[in-house]
This record gives sequence, C-alpha cells and structure tokens, in this order.
Amino acid sequence: MFEDLHWIDAETQVLLDMVVDSLPAARLLLVVSYRPEYQHPWGSKTCYRQLRIDPLPAESAEELLKVLLGNDPGLRLLKQQLIERTGGNPFFLEESVRTLVETKVLAGERGAYQLAKASQTLQIPVTVQAIIAARIDRLAPEDKQLLQAASVFGRDVPFALLEAIAEESEERLRQGLARLQAGEFLHEARLVPELEYTFKHALTHEAAYAGLLHQRRRAVHAQIMDVIERLFADRLSEQIDQLAHHAFRAEMWAKASDYLRQAGVKAAGRSAYRQAANYFEQALESSRHLASDQVSIEQTIELRFALRNALWPIGEFGRILPHLCDARDAAESLGDEARISRAYSYITQYHWMVGDYERAIEAGHRAVAIGAALGDLAVEVPTNLHVGLAHHARGDYRTSIQVLARNVGLLREDLAREHFGLAALPAVYSRTWMVWSLAEIGEFSEAISCGQQEVEIADAAGHPLSRVNAYFGIGYAYLRQGALPMAINALEDGFKLCQSLTVPFWLPVATSLLGHAHAVSGHLAEAIPLLEEAVERAAAMARRVDQSLWSLHLSEAYMTAGRTQDARRLATSAVALAQRHGERGNEAHALRVYAEIASRSEPTEIVTSEDSYRTAAAIATELGMRPLVAHCHLGLGKHYRRTGKVDQAKEHLITATTMYREMDMRFWLEKAGAEMGELA
Repeated sequence: MFEDLHWIDAETQVLLDMVVDSLPAARLLLVVSYRPEYQHPWGSKTCYRQLRIDPLPAESAEELLKVLLGNDPGLRLLKQQLIERTGGNPFFLEESVRTLVETKVLAGERGAYQLAKASQTLQIPVTVQAIIAARIDRLAPEDKQLLQAASVFGRDVPFALLEAIAEESEERLRQGLARLQAGEFLHEARLVPELEYTFKHALTHEAAYAGLLHQRRRAVHAQIMDVIERLFADRLSEQIDQLAHHAFRAEMWAKASDYLRQAGVKAAGRSAYRQAANYFEQALESSRHLASDQVSIEQTIELRFALRNALWPIGEFGRILPHLCDARDAAESLGDEARISRAYSYITQYHWMVGDYERAIEAGHRAVAIGAALGDLAVEVPTNLHVGLAHHARGDYRTSIQVLARNVGLLREDLAREHFGLAALPAVYSRTWMVWSLAEIGEFSEAISCGQQEVEIADAAGHPLSRVNAYFGIGYAYLRQGALPMAINALEDGFKLCQSLTVPFWLPVATSLLGHAHAVSGHLAEAIPLLEEAVERAAAMARRVDQSLWSLHLSEAYMTAGRTQDARRLATSAVALAQRHGERGNEAHALRVYAEIASRSEPTEIVTSEDSYRTAAAIATELGMRPLVAHCHLGLGKHYRRTGKVDQAKEHLITATTMYREMDMRFWLEKAGAEMGELA
C-alpha cells in the first residue's frame, strides 16, 4: 500500500511506476491513495481501477464525533451541525473540533467535552482550508511567522536550515516548534542524521504557504538559497534540486536557469527522465525572463534539445516536435549550422517514431548534408542512427545495415561511450537496429556477434538505458532464429531493467518481444497479458512505429489460443497499419499470420489463405527476408497437406527445411521436419 501520493518524491514515483508496470504478470494487489491533484498515467491500464473515497455516512461521522467529543447530551445539536457543515469529511471534522476547542466553544478534554457557548451562535467555516487558515491566524505572531517560514521549505523542514534563516535564538526557535507540534501543525519526522520536521497534512502546508505575501515568499526562498549556497559551498551538486527549486521560486532567473539545467542533467543521469523534463521546462521558463543575446539563445536551444532527450524515454512525444521546431528556428536565426543540423537530426527521429518514414529520411538527408560539410560527429552519428531506423521500419533492411554500419565504424573504443546528445549510447543503439535488420534477412551469425558486442559495450559503460537496448537487440536475434531459451533470458533481463527505469518508450517493445517469445514457446498464460499490455501502451503513447508488429504478435498468440475472431481482427488491423505507414516488412509478417489464421478457418477461406501466403512470400523475397520466406513455405506446406495436395505440400516443406538448415534455425527445422513426417 502507498498512501498520500500527492506527497511523493521522484525516486519513489519511479519505484511505484515499476511496481505498477509489473502488475499484469503478477498476483498482487496494489492499493494507493491520493488527492485529486495527483496525476498518473495508469488510467488506460486494464488492471487499474479507481475508487473515489466518499465522505463518512452520517452514522460513521457520529461515531467519530463520539470519540472526539464524548457523549454529553448537550452536544447533540452541535454534532448535527458539524456533520451537515463538513459533509462527513473526517479531516474537516477533526479540524472543526480543534477550532471549537481553541476558540473556547468547547471545554474539557478529548472524548469528554462540554459546550461552553450556545450552539446557535456558532460560525463554522465552510471549508477545511478556511478552518486551517483561521487556526494559523490565531497563532501568536512569532509562531505564525515561524510556520509560514517553514512552509517555504516544502513538506519537510530541516532544522539546521530553518535555524539559519530564523531571526531568533535557537532556544526560542525550539520553543516555537514545540508549540507548533502541540497544535498539530508540525511533527518531528526524524532525529538522525539531522533533525527534520514535517507538516502534518498537505492542506496545512498549503494554507501556511498561501498566507505569505508574494514578496515575503520570494524573500524567504532567496534566504534559503543563500543559506544552502553558504553551508554546502564545497558540495553544491548534492543540493542542486533544492537550489533549483528555491532559485525559481525566488524569481532569481539567472541562477534559476543554471541550477535547473544542472538539476535536469543530474536527474537524466540517473534515468529520472520525467523529473528531468520538469526541470528543463522550468529552466526554459526562467530563461524567458533574461535578456536575449547570442549566448542566451544558444543556451535555450541546448535546453530544448535536453528536454527532448528527457521526453523521449517517457513517451511524451506530443510535446517534442514544437520544441525541436523552435530550436531549429532559433538556430537558423543565428546561422548556427551545427545546431540546425542537430535539430533536423532529432526531427528525423520524431518522424520515424510517428510512422512518417519519408519525412524522416528527408529531414535526415538535410541533417547529413550539413553535418558532413562541418565534419561534425555530433550530427553525423545521431542522424545515421535515425535514418537507419527509418529504413528498417520501411523494410529496407540492407540499406539500414549500411547506414548503421557507418556509426559502428565511427564509434571505436574512445567514442563508444559518447552519447552525442542521445539518451542511449549510439554505439549500442546503432548495433541494436543492425541486429534487428540482420535478423530479418537471416544473417544470424553476424547478428548475434553484433548483439554480443553491444551487450559488452553497454555493460562496460554501466549505462542502464543502453543495456536495455542491448538486451533487446540480441534477444530479437535469438527470437527470430528460434533460440527461444536464450531469447527469453535476454528479453527478460531487458524487460526487468526497462521496468526499473520507467521508460515508457521501450515498454511496448519489452512486453511485446518477451510476450512473443513466451507465445512461440507455448507459454500462453505468460504471453497474452504481456502482449495485450504492449498493444495498449503503444496506442496510449501514440508510438506508431512498429505498432503493426505489436498487434501482430498478439494476433498470433490469440490464434494459438483458439481465439480465432480476435486473432483475425488484430491481423487485419496489423496489415492495415503496416500498409498505412509503409512498413513493408511488417506487412509481409502480418500477411503470413493472416494466412495462417485463414488456413485454420472455414474451407471457403482456402483461397484467401493461399493468396496471403504467396503475397507475403513475394514481399519477403523482394526485401531479402529469408526467415520469413521459409516460414511462408512452411505455412504453404501445412496448408497443402491439410487440403490433400501432397506433392505441393512436399515441395514447399523441402524448401522450408533447406532454408532453415542453411540459417541454422533448428527450432523451425524441427517444425518443418514434423510436417514432413505427417506426409509419410
């Protein structure tokens, strides 16, 4: 159980997202509670259910008031008024009772109060916020000032920092904090390694902070920033998040822009990409308040690039393109060819992701033309990668391999750990997609060798997101070859790491590939939930690239499970998606699965099945997809065996067997051999 998620910090949020992502495949009930302002991305999940916590019914509210007030008959009317005014909200009831005690309306002690004033004259505030604000206003001036100063720190209040900005002695400060604890505004959160206080409730903190005038609020934030800079002068990086927060709130825009940028870089370095994106966006907001000159424009462009790198792994694609276009326009205004080409390089990747491969390649060529003239690897490397991705998506695997091989050749030894502005290492990322393309054309020996290289590079660098890419690369090669135990091991490692990093962009890949490996292995109970989640995730984040492939994997699992109608619907959708986006390789895969479904259906679909197999084989042959060509021959062999055409069945099965043997696809070789045995 996780409570009060509206207080959650970034690291705990990462852990929680990881737990949520693991739920579809686990026998686990996760219960969380939060206020309405808390935002999360779980609404589209089939395993998620939201339950509104309603106020207490009248009977339960009366029981609570019995505990708080007691059973004095004179309190009957007051209790009725409290229930009506608070609507049964338990926190509102508690704060209302506390207010009545503080204002001498009630006399006695908890559980044994008596009415000291006529209930007809009572003025109970209409909201709990008003009650808390009124309670704060009734504090002694020095205690109110102390509480408001504490609220500027946030929920948690370090005593050492509070003491540094306090305008009174340590003894008086401790006395004031003791009074605030007695009034249940604050309580001690911890004693070691340093004393720290925390607000009892979010509304208490909000009311105290809201009570500060804007100028006073800015001044206190500035004081806190100055104190942190002074006390931690030799290790500011440890406090960079706090410095960024207080500089921004103090409206000290130059320092805010710098500290927020540093905080964003630090967050991205530990793969906390959502937090990094928030920092970079605040840094951009801060920069708008600064004078515009060449240096500031260059810094703003770099911030937009950094923001793009943070938004990409978390799947916030809709927010990326406007920033890239703004960065490109700003670079053009400066005549900055290097940054213009970087912007086009990133735009290339964006168009690839949304399935617009022609625009991706066009933008990539513009970036390459500028980058080549400059001799700038920071442009050439990312652009080669993105253009290679676009060619792979179109099914032009050999061109993809050629383009990506340029990066492999460029990124030797000392450059293998350079990011060149990308979230994952290009030395790894380029090999990942080379492996995928090599696997599609049946060059498994080279694919696995390349996959092993990328795993070694990623492990040596110790970069988590690069390791995710590496595991999916080599796992894909094993999966396409049919080396299923090795595929599952690699894909499970990538899946677990992907979950721990909370990188939504890769989660459809992780869940679909692992689910497909389980499905081909016959483990449908493990496979189908993963494959369903992959389709849901890709649709939710508008990740268009390879969406047809994820639908296809689920279709194939449904077919194996006997859910023919669902399988046919998804296969039809996969064919349409692939054709719409020009994914010819995926179209061929989808037609092969559609043919298999039709072959297992009514006799009237025999012609449909045969035509689909032949169309898939024709496309696969054109694209050099030898494993898929072999699968089509196997499918036709099974199809003709079922329809009694033995000679034709034997011809296709012999072709499939020969091709599987040449590519060392032993799992599929056994399948073809079993079909040959059925002919005997």
